[in-house]
Amino acid sequence: MGGGQLARMMAPVATALGITLRVLVESEQAAAALPAHQIVVGMPGDPEALAQLLAEPRPAVVTWEHEHIPAEVFDACERAAVPAYPGIGALLYAQDKIEMRRRMDALELPNPAWSPVDSEDEVAQFLSAHEGRGVLKTARGGYDGKGVRVIDDAAQAREWLEASHAGGPAILIEEQVPFDRELAILVARTPSGEVALWPTVESTQREGVCAEVTAPAPDLSAMMERKAGGIADLIASKLDVVGVMAVEMFQVGEELLVNELAMRPHNSGHWTIDGCVTSQFEQHLRAVLDLPLGHTRALAPWTVMANVLGGHRTDLASALSELDDPEAKLHLYGKDVRPGRKVGHVTVTGDDRDEVYRRAVDAAAIVRDGGAP
Repeated sequence: MGGGQLARMMAPVATALGITLRVLVESEQAAAALPAHQIVVGMPGDPEALAQLLAEPRPAVVTWEHEHIPAEVFDACERAAVPAYPGIGALLYAQDKIEMRRRMDALELPNPAWSPVDSEDEVAQFLSAHEGRGVLKTARGGYDGKGVRVIDDAAQAREWLEASHAGGPAILIEEQVPFDRELAILVARTPSGEVALWPTVESTQREGVCAEVTAPAPDLSAMMERKAGGIADLIASKLDVVGVMAVEMFQVGEELLVNELAMRPHNSGHWTIDGCVTSQFEQHLRAVLDLPLGHTRALAPWTVMANVLGGHRTDLASALSELDDPEAKLHLYGKDVRPGRKVGHVTVTGDDRDEVYRRAVDAAAIVRDGGAP
């Protein structure tokens, strides 16, 4: 379910594994529509589209490329006796940040200081207790910097609180963590309980959007790698996650704080397509079908993935004639270009971290604008 770039990147590995991929797309122009083996046009909450998705030949499993899945989908899958992964009980913690924070606290995992808020007085109390600054978030619906606002005055929360009182998503506030860097780790888990972890990576964010991912995370100690893996493994097991999950974290000295969860393939894992024995997309299909998981070993000492965000170039494929790095791997998403929109990524692998990073960033800039990163 979902016709974006994540579903699009699932298609090649499905073909390689002999799996027929039937995709619910928002339109015939959606990113996943062309490479999918079969498409159904509609939205997740459309009963007719859902009936077509579950029609004969009956699918072996239903899965998703985003978390915005209504409960009616799970009811329909249950009536059709088709497994749906990740399940509704797990998906809740990727859909609702308040529920996620509560669950992390219950599991005694490291959270930033946080609180649900329903009034400006509650916001003011939190700011007063946390050096006058905080990160306001909508509990549902935010991504890529949307639904997130750094504030230093309770009045800055008024608009969101009013929207919440009018039926919009609930609001929470978190401390503004003085982190050293942002890390992410991917974990895959099958219904049988087999688990596989990829190396922890460092992500660079600009204006709330992931710009680059470096794998493995530079200078990460073996202790910190074990700590990150232990957090991801525990979350996947305790929440009964099936499929691929990304755990985004803040590193503060020798401590890790859970930032967000994504129960699907994730931008921080795109590097695995060219940089690992088994990509996150192949692994997700293996996991939800309860097949043996593939090896997650990296194929090179360093891999850097640089996102291509919408810029001046509109015909992205024309960049192929301009790229002067024959080892740079370009992935385009088949999406219309809009400023700041994720429309592709470039991956470079190699032995020298700084050189690999520069080559990936330069190549992404050429695709975006013709140069000048």
